Amino acid sequence: MPRRGLILQTRTHWLLLGLALLCSLILFLYLLECAPQTDGNASLPGIIGENYGKEYYQALLQEQEEHYQTRATSLKRQIAQLKQELQEMSEKMRFLQERKNAGANGIGYQGNKEQAPSDLLEFLHSQIDKAEVSIGAKLPSEYGVIPFESFTLMKVFQLEMGLTRHPEEKPVRKDKRDELVEVIEAGLEVINNPDEDDEQEDEDGPLGEKLIFNENDFIEGYYRTERDKGTQYELFFKKADLMEYRHVTLFRPFGPLMKVKSEMIDITRSVINIIVPLAERTEAFAQFMQNFSESNFHNYTLVSLNEEFNRGRGLNVGARAWDKGEVLMFFCDVDIYFSAEFLNSCRLNAEPGKKVFYPVVFSLYNPAIVYANLDVPPPVEQQLVHKKDSGFWRDFGFGMTCQYQSDFLTIGGFDMEVKGWGGEDVHLYRKYLHSDLMVVRTPVPGLFHLWHEKRCADELAPEQYRMCIQSKAMNEASHSHLGMLVFREEIETHLHKQAYRTNGEAVG
Repeated sequence: MPRRGLILQTRTHWLLLGLALLCSLILFLYLLECAPQTDGNASLPGIIGENYGKEYYQALLQEQEEHYQTRATSLKRQIAQLKQELQEMSEKMRFLQERKNAGANGIGYQGNKEQAPSDLLEFLHSQIDKAEVSIGAKLPSEYGVIPFESFTLMKVFQLEMGLTRHPEEKPVRKDKRDELVEVIEAGLEVINNPDEDDEQEDEDGPLGEKLIFNENDFIEGYYRTERDKGTQYELFFKKADLMEYRHVTLFRPFGPLMKVKSEMIDITRSVINIIVPLAERTEAFAQFMQNFSESNFHNYTLVSLNEEFNRGRGLNVGARAWDKGEVLMFFCDVDIYFSAEFLNSCRLNAEPGKKVFYPVVFSLYNPAIVYANLDVPPPVEQQLVHKKDSGFWRDFGFGMTCQYQSDFLTIGGFDMEVKGWGGEDVHLYRKYLHSDLMVVRTPVPGLFHLWHEKRCADELAPEQYRMCIQSKAMNEASHSHLGMLVFREEIETHLHKQAYRTNGEAVG
């Protein structure tokens, strides 16, 4: 720091000296142009004995006037140019002085030690203020949400598919790999060299040395891009022998990465109430409890309702049953399989009064179709893979959510007028979109929807029935597998003809 300050001071002295020289040059040019000419050999017109007419003097005056106009124009142009150079040097001096006093406001990257001018920094910060980074934006419907995509060191979990994209993939394109590597390195720079305003405490290692994080401590990240503002990154780091997480928010406003905040999150005391509404699904419930018990959960509460099944009603009752203060709630269905890592993601991405977490579930297809080449489908644990033919990101479903009880009660809970299958979760989701809370919507690798046969009841309203049939169709198999089923007869006819030709050629 002393060496850097000395360099800035030296630059400032040289700039002041340059300003003084420029001022002296302007004054010298002015005096030179305004001084009268003193050519001793020139004869003055009008001396006695010489006869000059009126026209001569008029021509002489006009010539002199044109001469001085030309010189004045030239002088004005030189002065304007010098003023421009003077202004540029003044801005550079002001910028160096601001660097000396305030330090860097952005993350210098790839060896770039020069900081942007103050007006550019103001613009970049204004882009961050406009974006949905620190506070939620009120949106008209679920179609206005910009979802996140999640990533680890090796994989990206993406919603937008298309023919060439997969639900889980290793980044192949160099620009995507470089982007994520740069972001993780920038997050490590923020953690290992914190500013005074960062919400984190200095922590020592086991031997008293400074605790240094590296890329192996990166747990998970989320990113999304607002087309007219920039890209937001949420990064989470954790040492294997520590319980606290380090959370860093970065934003790239179509320019250099900018730090938004850095904080430490302790989730050790964060209790989660997992609320599961259930009716007539005994076998599925037994499977759910088996998965549940493997995660060392011990505290269960059964709330019975003697009435027609209503998912929203059941979740409302379960949410209000807790009377021991603030608590984080995970609304879950009986056919959901989740990992302990997902519960940590639930804790990290929900914050009372600030944000709610709406993870996108990976929905598994009918195992009888996916594993039709096997005599028996593999166990459930072996079906939990993110592949195009094994399942899809259920981006139209909003039933799985993590939110704090206080936010749920403030928003008004579920709409009790919705009966039967579906709809109540969308109404709640829209309530949060209309509020000032941030909605974190992203695919997560540790949350699976297990396939089960779906029945659409005749008593459903037309809109609900249409949604149910659409969900049923999408849950059966991938596009390619469904195509094979639709054209099964055509395929079998083709295979039969091929076998007939082969046999005929063999006999001949």
